[in-house]
Amino acid sequence: MPDSDIRILEIEPIYLEERARTPLKFGAVIQDAITFCHVRARVENRRGRMAEGWGAIFLSDFWAFPNPAIPHEVRDRAMRHVVERFCCRLADYPGFGHPLGIFLAVEEDLAGIGRAVSSEMELIEGLPYLASLVCASPADAALHDAFGLVNGISSYTGYGPDFVSHDLAAHLGPDFRGRYLSDYIRPQMSAAVPVFHLVGGLDALRAADVLPNAPADGWPNSLDAWIQRDGLFCLKIKLRGTDLAWDLERTIDVYRIACEARAQMNGGTERLRLSADTNEQCDSPAYMIELLHRLAERDPAAYDALLYVEQPTERDLRGHRFDMRALSALKPVILDESLTGFAEMDLALDLGWSGVALKTCKCHTMALLMAARAEQAGIPYTVQDLTNPGLSLLHSVGLAAHLHPLMGVEANSRQFYPATSAPEAEVHPAVVEIRGGVAPTATLAGPGLGYAADRIRRPIFGRRA
Repeated sequence: MPDSDIRILEIEPIYLEERARTPLKFGAVIQDAITFCHVRARVENRRGRMAEGWGAIFLSDFWAFPNPAIPHEVRDRAMRHVVERFCCRLADYPGFGHPLGIFLAVEEDLAGIGRAVSSEMELIEGLPYLASLVCASPADAALHDAFGLVNGISSYTGYGPDFVSHDLAAHLGPDFRGRYLSDYIRPQMSAAVPVFHLVGGLDALRAADVLPNAPADGWPNSLDAWIQRDGLFCLKIKLRGTDLAWDLERTIDVYRIACEARAQMNGGTERLRLSADTNEQCDSPAYMIELLHRLAERDPAAYDALLYVEQPTERDLRGHRFDMRALSALKPVILDESLTGFAEMDLALDLGWSGVALKTCKCHTMALLMAARAEQAGIPYTVQDLTNPGLSLLHSVGLAAHLHPLMGVEANSRQFYPATSAPEAEVHPAVVEIRGGVAPTATLAGPGLGYAADRIRRPIFGRRA
């Protein structure tokens, strides 16, 4: 067994409460406050060296457990319980192992943990597995970070045969015999990653549209101001999915205003790119097909700028087996909320979906394995976020920089939770404060997941159990 293997000495969750500077509207949901969960993991390798790793994510019940019949406070409490029980299960893992193997062994209990919490809290709907993945993700990230730190390497260096005792066939089947995650990871991470800016359903597009009660905190309050400040050329548009006329006009308006804003900038020759996301609100693919046809007729340039469509229909693939082939013939259709495992990925591809959205909130281990499967199958994948601030922003940008995603990475926490990332901005200013439309990655080149948490002045990073 590699002497780089680790065993878990301590693991604990820490919760922070964060409030948005402006509300974020996606799908039928408006989010203005959320729990920010950090997990600290202290490990030891077979050589007796010890290190402390970190992971972080928003416990976004609004996205992962969006049942309006259950109050947000109850859903949040349930997710905290799952975090704590998953950490306890990890603490009980026997002996040494690689983070990939440790997570996959313990992940077998994750669904059961969610069911137990749902039963004990007498929830009217059981905790969805997607929510349980979100709960497990900061602990999984903390182990990968600690693994790199204790061995003095980037965590991404540790996915080849020198560090992993078996190939990917053990997890992904015989097609991956002799293959390792290192075969799908960039030998050197990208120097910079294009950033997708989110245009929420409540966002003002022009300075003239800004309401009098908008925050006066020095940050932009309109799309045109954001574009000129950050040099943006990638935009993710949140659409309603239930109002075709509004969605069409919104898409055209966003594209034209973005073109105008970029034309006023000095430099900035990158081509404008769009993506569209209704967060499952379309009742069938026909809605998006009609929208795309109308967009192509009304504004061919806006249509050409649209790279892909993200999760237009409801997340239950088996309950709603929509055939996506007609839609994916127009634009790539990317699976997001429905992607909770390999079986869901296989079903989606059978149904004509084009590719998958990877998110650190669905666990670092799963994102890497999904990327390997996507690359092996020759299908596109994106790296999206969960309005990730702070460490979770650094993690998501680092993941995108080490893989080969479609265009770039979504990074919208600077729009809605900029103050949350202030401690990390002191150490990683170029990642947090976007300029030229990209996130440079030079400061993420250190060991572990590249956080340099020992240099970040966030009080919890000095905490010990």
